[in-house]
Amino acid sequence: MNNVGIILSLVFIVITARFLLKKYNPHAVLLFSGLAMLLLSQLLNFKMPILEDPTGFSGFDFFRYIKESFAKTNAGVGLMIMSIGGFVAYIDKIGASKALVFIAMKPLNFFKKRPYIAASLVIPIGQVLFVAIPSAAGLSLLLMASLFPILTNLGVSKLSAVSVITATTAFGIGPASAITASATTIADLDAIEFFLSYQIPLVYPLTISMMITYYFVNRYFDKKDKNVLEVKEVENEKLEVPLIYAIIPVLPIILLIVFSEIFGLLPFPISLDTTTAMFISLFIALLFEFIRLRKIREVMDSLKIFWNGMGNIFKTVVTLIITADIFAKGLISLGFIDGLIDISQGLGFGAVGIGIMMSVMIFLASMLMGSGNASFFAFGPLVPKIAKSLGVESTSIILPMNLSASMGRTVSPVAGVIIATAEIAGVTTLQIVKRNLIPLVVALIIMLLYHFI
Repeated sequence: MNNVGIILSLVFIVITARFLLKKYNPHAVLLFSGLAMLLLSQLLNFKMPILEDPTGFSGFDFFRYIKESFAKTNAGVGLMIMSIGGFVAYIDKIGASKALVFIAMKPLNFFKKRPYIAASLVIPIGQVLFVAIPSAAGLSLLLMASLFPILTNLGVSKLSAVSVITATTAFGIGPASAITASATTIADLDAIEFFLSYQIPLVYPLTISMMITYYFVNRYFDKKDKNVLEVKEVENEKLEVPLIYAIIPVLPIILLIVFSEIFGLLPFPISLDTTTAMFISLFIALLFEFIRLRKIREVMDSLKIFWNGMGNIFKTVVTLIITADIFAKGLISLGFIDGLIDISQGLGFGAVGIGIMMSVMIFLASMLMGSGNASFFAFGPLVPKIAKSLGVESTSIILPMNLSASMGRTVSPVAGVIIATAEIAGVTTLQIVKRNLIPLVVALIIMLLYHFI
């Protein structure tokens, strides 16, 4: 039955890809493909995704999946992405983004003649931030608000800038990562020990390889696409807001680092999530505007820019993430993941072969479903049994799987992080994936060689 499910899954993947490449509406393509796969799964008596509150009639349950995806997404990552989208729109309108660029351009003038070096340096900086802000979409959008305008004013093309920003989320490491939490539970390891002794030694050579490959890949594609931007001389423009406004775009990042349990900068515990940090930053921005303008009506009216920004992100980004979730549910219901697992176990490889096979398959699964968490949570629990039968430590297999899951998400056109950043940058998801694919595949190969051989 798993073979039938895999064949059907591959058929739907090909059909979906064909429609997307022909520029059909991606929301509709992913939604109808996902629902069709769910319908087939039910007709073939496959295991259906669990509904929290089924209707009692299977025909209506298909639409309950949509409702529950909306509820789950809007209550979590959807609200976070919308709040960041609203914040980005607001700080752009009040001139805070321009103030940040104005201040940053003078010390960074050195990079005007070396824009691809500037772009590559974003990768290690962002990866450090990703440890404290373990939301791929959240961190990427924060960097889009702060670093993206700086990079483009240094002469980095929009696509090069957004590609390195999404690359900062390629490695889901650190104690706050959901994948790390699952991996350490499965391997029965302390999260800090796993981070320091296992994840970091494997990630640093991969980071270096990505900095090098992104440098050459982005330079190649920019020349090929003739995507050369005219450098904007921001420092010669008149700045209409005080220089203190430059802190507003980076304020959410500062708050999340200061109040992060990872860095432990405070002697007392305070838990601060990304969405809350966005609303705190918004109200500080409103306070700045009130002090500058002294017009309470104008400041209060300006808040609608934030709400409009949230609405724009909802109708373009959040709805696409929801339909991608339905598509992923369809693949899982057809037994796509189970089929891949059966194939890897049935090939009769040794520990190295199984480890490589599982890592590659989890990379592909994340790429297709747009979720590193979903693919890892499906594959990860099988590791202890496989490791025991092969006589090896669980960590030897689970560590590369941990990284492969988040790496695959970075080259997925239906991943939330790619969808959200593409919307802000005004580019397509496939354009970003084209930039990310070579560096991430190279990193995957280096990881497998470095870890297993």
